[in-house]
Amino acid sequence: MLLRLLKGRVALQLLLLAVAVLVVVHGLTGPQLAPRNMATVFTWVHYRGLLVVALLAAGNFFCTACPMILVRDAGRRVWHPALRWPRRLRGKWLSLVLLVGVLFAYELFDLWQLPAATAWLIVGYFAAAAVVDVLFSGATFCKHLCPVGQFNFAASVMSPLELQARDLGTCGACATKDCIRGRPQHLELHKRPERPERFTGLRGCELALFMPHKVGNLDCTMCGDCVRACPHDNIGLVARIPGAELLDPRRRSGIGRLAQRRDIAALFVVFTIAGLLNAAAMTAPAVALSAWTLTLLFAAAVILPLPLLLRRGAIGYAYALAPLGFGIWLAHYLFHFLTGALTVVPVTQAAAIDLLGFAALGEPLWRLVGMPPESVFPIQLGFVLLGTFGSLALVHGTSLRDSPARPWPASAPYLLVVAALAAATLWTLAQPMAMRGVR
Repeated sequence: MLLRLLKGRVALQLLLLAVAVLVVVHGLTGPQLAPRNMATVFTWVHYRGLLVVALLAAGNFFCTACPMILVRDAGRRVWHPALRWPRRLRGKWLSLVLLVGVLFAYELFDLWQLPAATAWLIVGYFAAAAVVDVLFSGATFCKHLCPVGQFNFAASVMSPLELQARDLGTCGACATKDCIRGRPQHLELHKRPERPERFTGLRGCELALFMPHKVGNLDCTMCGDCVRACPHDNIGLVARIPGAELLDPRRRSGIGRLAQRRDIAALFVVFTIAGLLNAAAMTAPAVALSAWTLTLLFAAAVILPLPLLLRRGAIGYAYALAPLGFGIWLAHYLFHFLTGALTVVPVTQAAAIDLLGFAALGEPLWRLVGMPPESVFPIQLGFVLLGTFGSLALVHGTSLRDSPARPWPASAPYLLVVAALAAATLWTLAQPMAMRGVR
């Protein structure tokens, strides 16, 4: 069943690639009015909404269907990557800077109302991914650079499914380890023997996640390469408890111990606080501020808590913010998606008229929008409260793991941090929100 689903991966990638091309073309040539352009409506309303829904329901399936992999693979047919990503640049720090930069740029330049700028951002994204992965071996861009990928990795810890080995005994008896090495069909040797062999078979995990020692969804794009390469059909999509992987102290393949990864802990801190700030930027008090003032406040609110939450002994509690952070992003992105879901109809009509001259479609139905904002608020409230309870539970679980003799004194400051962030989020969501890009 899983293999049949994975065979449809290329079809999904081609579909998203076609959508991306249409979005870019309409963004550059269509009307530069946000509610009437595919670039702004599809990117900032529908894509983000469907992204968080997929992460909540199943896992990192948008990385599975990422069309940039098609572009990368096409480039690698012409130029085989022979370089390795520099050791000093490995980890999440560089991708974290890029993620914060994208979030800053979104607010500073109001990208949600700039179709052409959004289109160029997409073009730049594709170009950067292609250049990096044509020069460097493995899934370098996905693992160390992609801002959207890091967002997906952080959110996917709250997903109910993960790829995992069905029987560890089978893995122990496996001599070839094809899930990570790949299963060769044939090898083409380069003329110079010192250069690596060109692999043309079924590739294994390019993110260095060895299945017997893989824990959770972190760094997993759910590409299914390990599933196809495994000669024993021993890898499946299994159900699990969302967030439980964050309490697992084991050393995990490709990552190490979470307690020693300040970069990943920082990712979860930024993921949570940036979610709150991104939503707060839509409220009336924030709209009254200048763009640069808002950006400086955003930077300070993201950066200042890092020393507190990344000091020795506190890293485990930084991971506990994941459920609340995901709840905040769900509440925010679903507000845009549910209030603007039906705008896909008029904007597609307008694009068909603009790009193809299909005047027979008639005038676009601009009155189609979506749910009224007041109807969405109970849904937002539910996700934030669920996220809050999840974070409180993870804080308590972390204190029981790290300070079993005195769990409550150890956890008290972090319980207050979660409560304060939750209260700030609920206040933010209760404010009138700007209807960005749909009206």
